Amino acid sequence: MSQHPQRKPLALVTGASAGVGAAFARELAARGHDLVLVARRRERLEALAAELQARHGKTSTILAADLNQPQAPREIVEALQARGLAVDVLVNNAGYGVPGFLLDQDWPVHRDFMQIMATAPVELAWRLLPGMLARGHGRILNIASVAGLIPGTAGHTLYAAAKAFLIKFSQSLALEYRDRGVHTCAVCAGFTLTEFHDVNGARPLMNRMPKWIWLQADRVARDALDAVERGKVVQISGLLYKTVYLLTRWMPDWLQLRLSARRSRHFRVQGGTD
Repeated sequence: MSQHPQRKPLALVTGASAGVGAAFARELAARGHDLVLVARRRERLEALAAELQARHGKTSTILAADLNQPQAPREIVEALQARGLAVDVLVNNAGYGVPGFLLDQDWPVHRDFMQIMATAPVELAWRLLPGMLARGHGRILNIASVAGLIPGTAGHTLYAAAKAFLIKFSQSLALEYRDRGVHTCAVCAGFTLTEFHDVNGARPLMNRMPKWIWLQADRVARDALDAVERGKVVQISGLLYKTVYLLTRWMPDWLQLRLSARRSRHFRVQGGTD
């Protein structure tokens, strides 16, 4: 069964208020999608919705929600159902980093982090998949990171682990449902110019890093949407990060961990990627 020809395609983007999420919203609107914009900051979402309407003539539904609340994914989907909205594209983008070692933070900090980074994306996919399968068409993009493909580091203890989880989840989901018209892609970016590093307090450190390692959010979004349409399951953004990934695949574990320990001192104790 194909999409209904008279229904406009609809994309839901979490963490849409800034950065990579806003870039996905703009790119999807340019490709003809109406939007469901999800984030905590309603005023940011309203400004983005006005921009998408003015530039592309696209309608945005704004749902201010905090995905660290366990009931948030259910409430989001229930709100869509009440409006008669069916989601064709899900972009699980919301995320952040928690600086420091594991014991530097209280448990609720880690619990909320894992709720946003792992549990919420899975639940949103679980709740939206039946509709996609019924229509015979759907796209799910889980915004992971190159950090999930290479060895973990000291500091930001759960970040790489959560991103690795999203990659494996995406691979399984792709295999399970691609023959029924639903494509899933894990989007693995490296250092990307967004507010991410301002939120976790790492901006001064990041500003000292060379400009050539940085990716542009709009390019990440554009390449990812092209990749999921082709049925690609893991999309690595940028030649630099593709090279890093390939090099680590050929390194012995002991060398990877030694390099990871050195990298931790420069980046990950205070800062994060994505």
